[in-house]
Amino acid sequence: MKILVINGPNLNMLGKREPEIYGRMTYESLVALVEETCAAEGLECEVFQSNQEGAIVDKIQEALGVFDGIVINPAAYTHTSIAILDALKAVALPAVEVHISNVREREDFRQVSYAGLACVKTFMGMGLDGYVEAVKYLKWYVLNGSN
Repeated sequence: MKILVINGPNLNMLGKREPEIYGRMTYESLVALVEETCAAEGLECEVFQSNQEGAIVDKIQEALGVFDGIVINPAAYTHTSIAILDALKAVALPAVEVHISNVREREDFRQVSYAGLACVKTFMGMGLDGYVEAVKYLKWYVLNGSN
């Protein structure tokens, strides 16, 4: 089984950007955590990050026929990008949404998740451990479906 992990804008700044919200772990630490988790679960993975909405849409579209599922943290595009929502719906791969912080406890404008509308589950407020849970859940979901 092969999964694609997509990270949106500013996640490359982990450890530097608002550490009181996002923690002190670096983006490189996140990538290593995801790769280690996938290896332990017997999964192949590719980790992708972009600050560009169109690049994320392109990557989602390229996943069709290549990956079995997607873990996505659209970051700020969570709350603005119907294009990412439409891409997730178009490829119709199971997707799990991740947010490092608990967006439900943050600003009003963060209360809408367009990408989440196309996801089978969301993990939030767990720090980088949310990625571990998302990978494990996605594996379970692909193998078992919604049953």
